[in-house]
Amino acid sequence: MMNQYILSFDQSTSTTKALLFDQNAALVGRADIPHRQIVNDLGWVEHDANEILANVFKAAEQLLLQTGVDCTCIKAVSISNQRETALAWDRTTGKPLHNAIVWQCTRAQAICEALASHKVLIHAHTGLHLSPYFSAAKFSWLLKHVAIVKSSAENQHLVLSTMDSFLLYNLSEEKVVKTDFSNASRTQLLHLKKLQWDEEVAELFDIPPTCLPELCDSNAIYGHTTLGGLLKKPVPICGVLGDSQGALFAQGCLQEGLTKATYGTGSSIMMNIGSEAVLCDDLVTSIAWGMDGKITYVLEGNINYSGATISYLIENLGLIASAKEAGKLAQSAKDVQGLYMVPAFSGLGAPYWDADARALIIGLDRRTGKAELVKAAEQAIAYQIADIVFLMQKHSKQNITSLRVDGGPTNDSFLMQFQADVLQSEVRVANLEELSGQGPALLAALKLGILDRQIAFNREPKALYHAVMNRTDRDELYKGWQKAVAKALSC
Repeated sequence: MMNQYILSFDQSTSTTKALLFDQNAALVGRADIPHRQIVNDLGWVEHDANEILANVFKAAEQLLLQTGVDCTCIKAVSISNQRETALAWDRTTGKPLHNAIVWQCTRAQAICEALASHKVLIHAHTGLHLSPYFSAAKFSWLLKHVAIVKSSAENQHLVLSTMDSFLLYNLSEEKVVKTDFSNASRTQLLHLKKLQWDEEVAELFDIPPTCLPELCDSNAIYGHTTLGGLLKKPVPICGVLGDSQGALFAQGCLQEGLTKATYGTGSSIMMNIGSEAVLCDDLVTSIAWGMDGKITYVLEGNINYSGATISYLIENLGLIASAKEAGKLAQSAKDVQGLYMVPAFSGLGAPYWDADARALIIGLDRRTGKAELVKAAEQAIAYQIADIVFLMQKHSKQNITSLRVDGGPTNDSFLMQFQADVLQSEVRVANLEELSGQGPALLAALKLGILDRQIAFNREPKALYHAVMNRTDRDELYKGWQKAVAKALSC
């Protein structure tokens, strides 16, 4: 029997990856193409959607050349994508009307402030706390400040969407305008329980619901594609997930209580909470996936700067040349009691929800050098994740004894060991770095009957870390972190 493959795109904040998985869910090949981070003097962050779309096709072409697989053996294409990043585009042409506003960008803060009196209703309906982090405020900003977006809405040509919908339209032969429930739940416009676009919330943001894509199950067949002629015959586009939900699925967190953390530019910590949406004041509730008409919910906390904290050390401070140096340098650092970095470069997300918080380094003394600053940055990543895990334990009333982790920074043994120490739990590193892209590929393979479920989710970890720090020392360090964060908050 010939091999069968799923080609999965993982369109992330910094790169577009084309990934090829075989019928055993094993990664056969990978091609990455980075795109520009467009940042202006105000710190607004944008992406060129045309550049990203071109990279999708280039990455697919590179992948097929690199692997040399028979294109007739590719049975489906799937998509995972950076979430919340907001696009405005024309449904008649598929062309973007403005650069995409990236999830990190806080330019829509004033829009959220003007809606502060409605924040309880917005949270009750969408599961998300009012924040410029989510897509709705960004969509509203585009409608208010970009003339061509406003006129396109008046002409009923406008689509406001996350990245998945833009890619689906431009990849599909049918030119579909669709999104999946996982991405929709991150826009702050989806009614979590009714599972439809919330007209009341959309009206608050001055967003016409007719501009929003059709809602679909995550394992739906969205359309068909030849990848711009790279494939001889169209194959289904099946399996669409936001990148963090993709990692949750690939980690096998299919039962209530299972929890994972994805370490990327930012980080997402998710706990599967089953078939009922549970709301809480300091975390958000989202949809993990919709499968065959059934919805699974998650508690989630998001961190703006995790891997991006290390990028700051490289690109802005010049302390290290690459992220690979960070762990080794941190391991060599002296213990400087009270030294903390709070990387609130674009405010703080969960559980603080303070867009005006500012980054700080506190506790410097003459022993503090390059290694000590790198160590503080590494530890800041682990502390931020611990903030959210501890809250999940509180709200779910479940003790998380094992955290499943993925993403490039999980190769950093210093960071992973410190994470286990802070959590006082096992940290289980996935044996594949590309889980965000593997998740929707698994959805597609299961839907099309290519893959056995036991094979899909029965995998050994790449590494296991257990706490070696005693709890008293951990408590002292964590109290110091909480004091440092208090100084970074705006009020």
